[in-house]
Amino acid sequence: MSLKAQITEDMKSAMRAKDADRLSTIRLLQAAMKQKEVDDRVELDDAMVIAIVDKMIKQRKDSIAAYEGANRQDLADKEKAEIAVIQAYLPERMSAEAVAAAVKAIVAELGASGPGDMGKVMGAAKAQLAGKAEMAQVSAAVKAALSA
Repeated sequence: MSLKAQITEDMKSAMRAKDADRLSTIRLLQAAMKQKEVDDRVELDDAMVIAIVDKMIKQRKDSIAAYEGANRQDLADKEKAEIAVIQAYLPERMSAEAVAAAVKAIVAELGASGPGDMGKVMGAAKAQLAGKAEMAQVSAAVKAALSA
């Protein structure tokens, strides 16, 4: 079953269970997916859905930081609950060691030597590790590999 179909089935089960919080979060995810399909005139595959999920999680993490800075713990808690629901659709993430090893292999493969090659390495890393690792973690690993 594709990830898109799984999300639809989860929405139906949330409706049956009358789980309003989970249902609203899944509907937000479906709306983002539908928007992407309409804007780009494409049928989403699992990789594209994972990219949307990653983007939504990043948005919520940014919102949590803003809400906590403004002493709005109630809103921050709501965002954290949404992250918990959305993260269920992400595949298993790579460990920090695995990310570092993959980045070192990419650096060696491209023959990158210093911070000036950051863009080239990040482009290759993003293509290879998209959906498997958090891009902030990949970026930190690339900086570390290129500064060594």
